[in-house]
Amino acid sequence: MVKFILRRFLYALITLWLIASFTFVLMKNLPGNPLGEGAERIPKATKEMLLKQYGLDKPLWEQYLTFMNNIIHGDLGASFQFPAHKVTDIIKQAFPSSLKLGLISIAIAIVVGLTLGIIAALKHNKAGDYTAMFIAILGVSIPSFVLGPLLSYYVGVKWGILPAGLWKGPKYVILPSLALSFGTIAILARLMRTSMLDVLNQDYIKTAKSKGLSNLTVVVKHTVRNAILPVITIIGPIFVNVITGTLVVEQIFSVPGLGKHFVSSVTSNDYTMISGLTIFYSAILILVVFLTDVAYGFVDPRIRLGKGGK
Repeated sequence: MVKFILRRFLYALITLWLIASFTFVLMKNLPGNPLGEGAERIPKATKEMLLKQYGLDKPLWEQYLTFMNNIIHGDLGASFQFPAHKVTDIIKQAFPSSLKLGLISIAIAIVVGLTLGIIAALKHNKAGDYTAMFIAILGVSIPSFVLGPLLSYYVGVKWGILPAGLWKGPKYVILPSLALSFGTIAILARLMRTSMLDVLNQDYIKTAKSKGLSNLTVVVKHTVRNAILPVITIIGPIFVNVITGTLVVEQIFSVPGLGKHFVSSVTSNDYTMISGLTIFYSAILILVVFLTDVAYGFVDPRIRLGKGGK
């Protein structure tokens, strides 16, 4: 198991290095000027001072080495928009709101999605199945950037049930969390249903029933436990997808997260902010996938004893 974990950790480090390198190259090839639209009107001496301040006056290879060294030491550079603030400081300030929104959304999605999938499988081709799959189809068909404004207008403005925006307390979290989790609920419900139906047709389920075990025992100990394995595999990427999806929902509900910084950094060519957020979210994705692989290895010993576990 130790070799399995170490190998996965090495893959994670190599992946992060490749992403950071590609990000550096892409940032250097973006159109526009990091000094702003009026860069041509900046005095030459001032421009040289700014380029030196951000290390842009050095050869590309030296910029790359400095860039990678800073990442190793947890320094993502200073923002071009806010020179007095480092990107890491901005992330520390804004990310907790994005993380809170993402965690609540994924928790809602897991509970509701798995429940709908189990009900749909156990009530196959019955009313429960049709209802659960109808909700799943709606979740796939309506993206968060469409559902968000609808919830904000009808539930928040027109009906006045919940706040339409801002981030001031527990009740302000409900609408953006629902908007963000709806699509994930649909994915998990469909996957769990398919996996459950496959497991229910296996011989060991029939054997368990023939031994006189109760339906609840068969479902909980045998069916759900095996059917949930494919779900565990995609929980990691889905979690990161939900976290990054907050960028749009945050703008809709005025959540003080990283969304506003990411949008403004793209429009203003804030290279350090763009690269910093890209690497930050990539690191989260890689970490979650790594933890998912390890968790999957614990749940199913065949994974760690197979090709990856020798």
